[in-house]
Amino acid sequence: MSTPNPQPDFRITQTEDYRERYANSVQVRVSVWDFCIYFGLLKQQTEHNVEVENHAAIYLSPQQSKALYKILEQNVVNYEQAFGEIKLDARNAPPARPLN
Repeated sequence: MSTPNPQPDFRITQTEDYRERYANSVQVRVSVWDFCIYFGLLKQQTEHNVEVENHAAIYLSPQQSKALYKILEQNVVNYEQAFGEIKLDARNAPPARPLN
């Protein structure tokens, strides 16, 4: 009978250039080698004029992309169980308040 491997001592740190940002725009580009996820801020200037300012691009391996998908999927399920369904159709959302 084999002994199970002990779990490693796991520690999360942040680099000096670590920043937290808000994103309401996410775009994904895929190649054979990786996924690139672009995060940005969508600004609707007028009814027919939308501007997106991308502020970060994160490259992930296909394996890490699938792991992220699974983690997000489980967290969305948990969120909806706690708070109700997340609706994607912006036309059904309450009107946005202006930011000050």
